[in-house]
Amino acid sequence: MVLVATGRFNGGPAGAAVIGGPFRLTDQDDRPISDTDLRGKPFLMFFGFTHCPDVCPTALFEASEVLRALGPEADRTAVLFVSVDPERDTPAVLKDYLGSFDPHLRGVTGTPDTIAAVAKAYRVYYKKIPLEAGDYTMDHTAIVYLMDKQGRFVAPFNMKRPPEQAAADLKKYF
Repeated sequence: MVLVATGRFNGGPAGAAVIGGPFRLTDQDDRPISDTDLRGKPFLMFFGFTHCPDVCPTALFEASEVLRALGPEADRTAVLFVSVDPERDTPAVLKDYLGSFDPHLRGVTGTPDTIAAVAKAYRVYYKKIPLEAGDYTMDHTAIVYLMDKQGRFVAPFNMKRPPEQAAADLKKYF
């Protein structure tokens, strides 16, 4: 499922919905990470889950390709994969899952309440969908959020283009 984010872009109308905000989560190395840790560099945020069959691994592969295209400048940005499935996506599960992607990617999780608060701040929809035999999947917003150096939402980041082009666009915010 893909939903469109609307919100206040730089110079947007007064009173428009704001996307983003403070957060304090735990990364795949079981270390705390907050929005203030990312200040001073633009970053991309994507909400998903490790059991996702297609959208999430595709987005993470595309983000890995952008980071590869940035080369050494990849250290000047961050990419966060925020789990909307904290029940299954522990730091250890995230670490194992992200082993297939660029090492700059950081997977983050938290308590269900913390994830709900972050999702609300970013206007992210997610819902647990029961499957047969007690299993489940997650519906969720599939947008990559571009945040500026101050942690403010800029725009949805288009990953469906050549990695070099996406990397050049991201560099504009360094």
